[in-house]
Amino acid sequence: MRKVRLQVQSAEKPRYRGTLHCFQSIIKQESVLGLYKGLGSPLMGLTFINALVFGVQGNTLRVLGHDSPLHQFVAGAAAGAIQCVICCPMELAKTRLQLQAAGPARAYRGSLDCLAQIYRREGLRGVNRGMVSTLLRETPSFGVYFLTYDALTRALGCEPGARLLVPKLLLAGGTAGIASWLSTYPVDVVKSRLQADGVQGAPRYRGLLDCARQSYAAEGWRVFTRGLASTLLRAFPVNAATFATVTAVLGCARGPAPAPAPEHDEAAPGPALAQPSGL
Repeated sequence: MRKVRLQVQSAEKPRYRGTLHCFQSIIKQESVLGLYKGLGSPLMGLTFINALVFGVQGNTLRVLGHDSPLHQFVAGAAAGAIQCVICCPMELAKTRLQLQAAGPARAYRGSLDCLAQIYRREGLRGVNRGMVSTLLRETPSFGVYFLTYDALTRALGCEPGARLLVPKLLLAGGTAGIASWLSTYPVDVVKSRLQADGVQGAPRYRGLLDCARQSYAAEGWRVFTRGLASTLLRAFPVNAATFATVTAVLGCARGPAPAPAPEHDEAAPGPALAQPSGL
């Protein structure tokens, strides 16, 4: 909520001085419920998107043949690109709902109503507004996401039975989320502005490059960091929980490793940690 409003506010008449001021203003003007505007849209697709992302990433990694940093990045990028089909319309609805004024005169009753109205007015092109910028954001960022997580779990020694395993997984997942956002955050600012364009006045941008050019001309490079603080504050706990949960669920699904055969003198190596890429 705060991220989107900070990203799209007018440079000439800014409403918020920063993350904390935005947070306080929303509560004061719209109550605590204002912080949850547009929540229905991500909730509708969150479970399916996560299943799609981890499933595509794991299957792509298997097709590539062997695990390596490059293959982790490629598999993550493939997952990020495919989930854009769902992610783009979902974020469009979330953005529109978060920007509409509170009260009986609101334009949309919910996420589905928002997408239905956009479809009636603009067709499929309208529902997929911001698709190019979403692809440019999600494809490399998910590559960085899975690559960072894989590198950190290896460096931290996240093996089954390792000491402090859960805190290590949480650290790796949270750090992967932050690295992912940092890698493509300027593109996210452009995407939000394109999806919000025309909501509170006449449309201003002709496309992705025109939006980036106008934004830079009006506010300089700092415009591409708008809302970054609130995004990173959310990214660490959310992604820490996501990766730790997926890893734990996969570990339970696979069950214990079979005991080594008694005729072997050497102890068999323990099973590898259940990574999300194993889906």
